[in-house]
Amino acid sequence: MPSAAERTRTLVQSTCSAVLLIPGAAVTRPDQLMPEARSVGPDGEIFLVFPSDSPAVRAATHAQDDELAAVLELTDVAPVSVPNRIRGRAWVSGWVTCVPGVTEPGRMMVRLEVGEASVDDLWGAEDVEPEEFARAHPDPLVCHEAELLQHLHSGHGDQVRALYTLLGERAEDVRRAGDQAVPLALDRFGLRVRFTRAGSGAPADRSFDARFEFPEPVRDVGGLRRAMHTLFEAASD
Repeated sequence: MPSAAERTRTLVQSTCSAVLLIPGAAVTRPDQLMPEARSVGPDGEIFLVFPSDSPAVRAATHAQDDELAAVLELTDVAPVSVPNRIRGRAWVSGWVTCVPGVTEPGRMMVRLEVGEASVDDLWGAEDVEPEEFARAHPDPLVCHEAELLQHLHSGHGDQVRALYTLLGERAEDVRRAGDQAVPLALDRFGLRVRFTRAGSGAPADRSFDARFEFPEPVRDVGGLRRAMHTLFEAASD
């Protein structure tokens, strides 16, 4: 399974929504603290791009001695329609400073030096040390995950649902209930599917997630295609 540091790094470098929370910053609209772009530097620092007149840039410009504390809050929402679509959240706290120079007209970059981090997602809740975050790598499928899940859902729905045959004792319950199956999350280690009772108003206890591990971690989309083919073949036997 991916480590907490890898999961946090993946969220930071994904397209999920993010907001930089700065105590005391004068904000008139929540979107003013949403970075337009974000990346991670070689030492684990996080670079965030904002409009040059944003509250984040103003606060960082007036900060002295790297004393401006802030928290980058990330919210990961499933790219397909499922009950309880929030897949996870992560928080990266530290100190914000402005990066000299202008990235492009009307934009400025700020640097978040990581002090501590935590993640609460489908795997559970864990803390992450700054050194672990700096050493971690994002999942290789992160840039393609949303598109891949949507493709699996729209183009291979029957095959995804057929994976219930790999669930052992739970397989018969799924078949009898006529549950729907929606691909919920995808990473280099495997696919997570949410099974839920067909129709609206289903009781919450009728939904559950199942994890289908790949024979070995995949490195790219080509490896994913082979891994998914293996899973679908196993379900059809």
